[in-house]
Order: sequence, then C-alpha cells, then structure tokens
Amino acid sequence: MTITVFRGDVVLVDYPYTDRLGSKVRPCIVVQNDSDNQRLDDTIVVLLTSKTRFTPGIPTEILITADSPAGRQAGLIFDSAVQGHNMLTIDRRFIRRKIGTMPVETMSRVNNCLKAALALS
Repeated sequence: MTITVFRGDVVLVDYPYTDRLGSKVRPCIVVQNDSDNQRLDDTIVVLLTSKTRFTPGIPTEILITADSPAGRQAGLIFDSAVQGHNMLTIDRRFIRRKIGTMPVETMSRVNNCLKAALALS
C-alpha cells in the first residue's frame, strides 16, 4: 500500500544502510514539494537521528527535543537531530506510517539545513 505524504510529514521509513546490505526503520521528514508528492511514486526525505552530540554548530543539522512543542507535534520519542545532509529519494511503499508533522517554523529551519547541505544561497 502506498501512503499519501505531504511536505513536513514525519514518517517511519524502512531506511537502507549506506552499504545497501540491510535497512532499519527510522523516522524521517518528507521534504519534497506537495505537487511532486501527489504525482510521483517517490518522495524525498531527510533522516532524523537520536545521535545529537555533534549537532550544535553544524549548519546542516538542527536539534529538536522530544518534549518541545515541535517534538510532540512531530511524534518524536527521543531528542533528535534533523540531518539535512542525509537525504534519500525513496519509493513511498517503504514508508511504514506517518507519526506526526513538523511545524511551519521548524520546516523553515529545515529549509536552512537543506540550503547548507546543497550550498544554495
């Protein structure tokens, strides 16, 4: 079954390891625009990780605490780092389910991470 997604949705994805020898279910944020999300079978996501130790001062990452309004709206269980440098185009069939939505203000910060990761001005 293919799930309908929108930009800013936080979803659980069967996320492949970089060596492609396995995968793990991980939370991700949908960053692809809604027009393409409606017409394509694939979407673009960025990874959320609980490894937040190096996040402060890294322009491609932002910290979202689980107990903050953004963390609660996103459905996060752990403090998490948005990794703007860790993008993946994935068939929507690999999305297990939606767990939340990032607030507009947080998505603005995600946009800045993506700009830094892609060296866009």
